[in-house]
Amino acid sequence: MKNGKTWPNGRDDEMIYLYGLIPTAEVVKSPLPSIKGLDDDERAYTIPINDVTAVVCRLNSDKYSEEILQQKMENDMDWLKEKAFHHHETLAALYSGYTVIPLKFGTIYNSEESLKETIAPKNNVLIHTFETLKRHEEWNMKVYCDDQKLMQHVTDHNEVVEQKRQEIESLPKGRQYFEKKKLDKFISQQLEEEKYRLCKSVHDQLVQYATNEAVKKNWGKDMTGLQESMVWNSAFMLPKETIEEFLEEIKKSEPALLEKGLRVEVSGPWPPYHFSSIS
Repeated sequence: MKNGKTWPNGRDDEMIYLYGLIPTAEVVKSPLPSIKGLDDDERAYTIPINDVTAVVCRLNSDKYSEEILQQKMENDMDWLKEKAFHHHETLAALYSGYTVIPLKFGTIYNSEESLKETIAPKNNVLIHTFETLKRHEEWNMKVYCDDQKLMQHVTDHNEVVEQKRQEIESLPKGRQYFEKKKLDKFISQQLEEEKYRLCKSVHDQLVQYATNEAVKKNWGKDMTGLQESMVWNSAFMLPKETIEEFLEEIKKSEPALLEKGLRVEVSGPWPPYHFSSIS
């Protein structure tokens, strides 16, 4: 995101990278520690905007123009992973000491003035968001699948598959070959349906403990580095008093899922990436 004019109190070739927002009262009580900026030559610093304080760093527009950033994001995966990880680590460090509204990776303003013009009118809404976030935590649940193990379970225990298998065995030998080919495709379809059914069942059980929830896009193996496929990825906004019950519910679900080849990974608390916004 890019907005505004030129840097009012510095060089015209400087822009502002925005990590997130924190309550001004918390920064007054506990000043920001030293944090490296997105560019190694810079450090993060704060810009107070009424009751909200922005955590930012300066960027040189010759190195971080909108066009250059777009090219990097599309063509340089190593750079993207390094900078996205820095963004996440910075927000995690802030979250350990402050109430944080995290911004998406790549949120850039052309000037301090344009940043203030965006944030200042939202002061009351943001204060309300901070108050909500103080009483909640974001937790994530990801489910990974051993396809071979679940396939075996579907093949052995799915009643519809068993019925079709018996129907095929009653056919003349010549037709059995072609019908078995169709059966393999049918089992694959049942496999995908079973993945969804099992994961959604767990997700729906967990919703009762949350004030908000979201199902996110699954990550590919190139991102996870795992042999298993990620088959479910969800986030929950949990009141602090329900977190223990939430975790206990997941524990109760795990044995039956593992038996079928599904492994649950729960993590948190995280900065509230999915449930806070300055839009």
